[in-house]
Amino acid sequence: MKKDLINPVTGFIGLATLATFIIGLAYSISTGFAGFWGGFPFWVISIFVLGLAAYDFWDQCLRNRR
Repeated sequence: MKKDLINPVTGFIGLATLATFIIGLAYSISTGFAGFWGGFPFWVISIFVLGLAAYDFWDQCLRNRR
């Protein structure tokens, strides 16, 4: 396989795995003992981190460079 195809595929698998883990962790915190308002700061941080990871995936794998 070419490098042009390997990087986006493995990057997407990594991003999907990270997102599944972080969203599952945030969900379990919010529905558990902490409650919604106790888990809300973690949700905010999680969304920010997932946004950074998605931007890095786009920057490294999908953006066309000259």
